Amino acid sequence: MNALKFITCGSVDDGKSTLIGRLLVDTKAVLQDHLAGVQRSDQNGQYTDLALLTDGLSAEREQGITIDVAYRYFNTESRKFIIGDAPGHEQYTRNMVTAASSADAAVVLVDAIKLDWKNPALELLPQTRRHSLLVNLLRVPSVVFAINKLDAVENPTLAYQNIGAALRKFAQEAGISITAMVPVSALKGWNVVTTENNEQPDWCGYTGLSLLSILEKLPNTPAETEVAFSFPVQWVEKFHDSGVTTQGRRVFWGRVATGAIEPGQTIQVFPSGQTAVVSQVLSATREPQNKAAGHSAGIVLDREVDVSRGDWLLACEGSPEGQRQLNTTIAWMDDEPLVAGRVYWALHGHRWVKAKVQRVVHRLNVNSLAEEEATELAPNAIGHVTLALQEPLVTLPFTQSRILGALVLVDTATHKTSGAVLVN
Repeated sequence: MNALKFITCGSVDDGKSTLIGRLLVDTKAVLQDHLAGVQRSDQNGQYTDLALLTDGLSAEREQGITIDVAYRYFNTESRKFIIGDAPGHEQYTRNMVTAASSADAAVVLVDAIKLDWKNPALELLPQTRRHSLLVNLLRVPSVVFAINKLDAVENPTLAYQNIGAALRKFAQEAGISITAMVPVSALKGWNVVTTENNEQPDWCGYTGLSLLSILEKLPNTPAETEVAFSFPVQWVEKFHDSGVTTQGRRVFWGRVATGAIEPGQTIQVFPSGQTAVVSQVLSATREPQNKAAGHSAGIVLDREVDVSRGDWLLACEGSPEGQRQLNTTIAWMDDEPLVAGRVYWALHGHRWVKAKVQRVVHRLNVNSLAEEEATELAPNAIGHVTLALQEPLVTLPFTQSRILGALVLVDTATHKTSGAVLVN
């Protein structure tokens, strides 16, 4: 199986960094000198501060919080893993969105001791709901809820039942498909790597797999091979001193976004509309090789056509038409609110176009999931927005394609990433 790229997310201090530290330590992925560097002392003696294994920035260690996404790598006998430790603070939601956009799975941590766990109708924390909504909006294929710190409550079985019921109710209302739900103690290691080190075999009334065993079985994000061929051109290379006259003298490099490509296919260039036939498809080592979605390729055409970085090569049949107006869902990440009339750069593949905010249609209430009337989107808000583009883009709804249906808005003055855009 391919390496699984997953993120941990949830509210502040839910134990995300500690959970990753536990995974790294218990799978023997931490060197002894690194482990020695995170030893701390208190009145009870020495202990390992697991969170410091991922909180690498000096500001994170000073404040005891996660600010940026920290990536760590480990493997078991059956699989390799890439973990993104996403920050829980609301002001760093933008960093979490960046990590989730390319993840195969999300582990949403829920802190039992912060909730009214004795109440069957308990309320989840807003940031738990926000992160769950975002990973669902971003079409992260697998969502696992890990209910943490159950070792610190009087009745862990009752707490697991009530919190689990609240999560299932919320997920049903939000249209989130729960892949798995597991009770854990990241601090003590219960149900994290193995279920054998618990105080009792069916701790919390749970008889399922450990969190790591669940992750080992999760699928990778499927390549979008069912959609018509599309290919954003990233780099144009010239064949120097090429004596071949039956094909063009340039190679167009990039990653196949959707569909597949092989010699003999007729493609069209967007936005020029010119057509040509594919002469060669090259691998990274310049070997002739057919390529499907998710793989890098070099494409040589049968004749010289005007193609530049940012253009798209598309299948002649089944490809979407260029659009100048888009109805979108935007996760707003800028410090300045999103208001109608503002103009941003929109990045789609490797193509930059100017995008004007025509209208803010609705804002999504993360607590009630209701669509509320709004004239602006505040930082870290999610809403429906209509965009008018200066030049057309070839897009599909995000529900059909994670690549063709996603854009990034960038502030024209500060060049800061301002919003993650999903095409409706």
